[in-house]
Amino acid sequence: MTQLPSNSLQHKSIALFSSKRSTRTRISAETAAPLLGGRALFLGKEVQLGVNESACDTAKVTGSMCQELAQNSPVPVLNALLSLWHPTQIMADLVTLDEHAHLFSGASSASKATTPEGLPVLLPLTIARVGDSSNVLHDMLVTYPRLGHKLRIGTPSNPKYHAPSAVWNKIKEVNCEKGIFWTDEAVKGADVVVTDTWISMGQEHEKAQRLKNFNGFQVPEKLCKEGGANPNLKFLHCLPRKDHEVDDEVFHDPRSLVFREAENREWTIMAMFEESIFRPLKFVINVDKEESISAPARATSQRNRKSRLSESPA
Repeated sequence: MTQLPSNSLQHKSIALFSSKRSTRTRISAETAAPLLGGRALFLGKEVQLGVNESACDTAKVTGSMCQELAQNSPVPVLNALLSLWHPTQIMADLVTLDEHAHLFSGASSASKATTPEGLPVLLPLTIARVGDSSNVLHDMLVTYPRLGHKLRIGTPSNPKYHAPSAVWNKIKEVNCEKGIFWTDEAVKGADVVVTDTWISMGQEHEKAQRLKNFNGFQVPEKLCKEGGANPNLKFLHCLPRKDHEVDDEVFHDPRSLVFREAENREWTIMAMFEESIFRPLKFVINVDKEESISAPARATSQRNRKSRLSESPA
């Protein structure tokens, strides 16, 4: 029996504000809303926010017309992306790892247990992050250790490329520092290897210096083998990808999960939309709450709904 997507956003609008260029974040949000029966409005520089009208006033006006907005609006808010944090990317990464729990060493043979939602139990992993301390890494630092995973981080020695004080304060607040290791042997024993852009938006003027400083921090197959990563490692990258960050052999290998990771941006955004309208959005508003662990299950459920629908006869 075909299970249709939820209509939880029927007759509702989602306002999307963005001051940064976006591909996966924008597309996932704009396509997720219609799948739930709603409508997404992308509001860029053409609106009056911060120009002829204060952010507070814009929030109150738009909040009266849409169901998602900002701090001054009485409706829920989703933080999709900031310079310092990228929570929606980490939700997609978590779903991707959960979906492939059976592929990690020992996971399928050591345990057949599943979660209440029917997902295979993801055993503790060693996750290596190589490259810059970007917003994605910052969310990794406050998320993965709380789920039992160990993080091994490899960045240039320059403190500029390490997590800033605001991030470390949050790491300590949520008691994650014991699961984090800054090391020159980041990929040793890694079940998952992750990298990201070396030049984030707004850092274009630093490109030449960054390319020089990050020389040696590319993720090639040679690094994975000689660095002692697990042979069946999985590779993640939030995209877009450049050749100097990871070579083709790793990026296009069957062990690479980057395109499933990108697809899961839509299902996690869809789950967040549905949760924010009908359930307390504790897993986004307050990342200290245990409810954050339930989001991958909802996202996987949403993805399965569309899969079943696409497979059914017309």
